Amino acid sequence: MRYFWTLIWSLLLSNMIFYVLVSMQGGTFDFVKACIFGVVFTVVISVLGELLPAKSEEI
Repeated sequence: MRYFWTLIWSLLLSNMIFYVLVSMQGGTFDFVKACIFGVVFTVVISVLGELLPAKSEEI
């Protein structure tokens, strides 16, 4: 379930960022490119989350 929400938030945030940046440059928004970036971002975040060591509590 956490991968699902990570994908949803990545798609929403990447589309928002792409829209703002393209609007500032005066270009046209490409939904497919923004979604591809969101999926790649999701994969990178998921892999980094699995590779990083878990926080251990020391006494």
